[in-house]
Amino acid sequence: QVLLVESGGGLVQPGDSLRLSCATSGFTFSTYAMAWFRQAPGKEREYIAHIITNGGGTTYPGSGKGRFNISRNMAKKTVYLQIENLEPEDTAVYYCAARPAWKSGQQWDYWGQGTRVTVSS
Repeated sequence: QVLLVESGGGLVQPGDSLRLSCATSGFTFSTYAMAWFRQAPGKEREYIAHIITNGGGTTYPGSGKGRFNISRNMAKKTVYLQIENLEPEDTAVYYCAARPAWKSGQQWDYWGQGTRVTVSS
């Protein structure tokens, strides 16, 4: 059974930093690409970042560059999203996703249940 379990969300203040984690099981982590998405209330899901199997390359489509950093720990089978200088506009549910590394495009095979981040003073 494939499981992706996000954690690390919560209520934070503007300007804070946060690290989200996504612990995985049930598939060969080293052969899968991992990604982070988010969905703010009333908005469509947004693709934040993507990391390939060996961590040697990352992609930050759209607004992901600069304040977001994706990384992975192969031994812990966990992917992380570091967010710096949080803004109220970062309030959303953050999801991790996985797919075999050979796949490309917009489709991701497995999803976590999400962790909620609320940025408010």
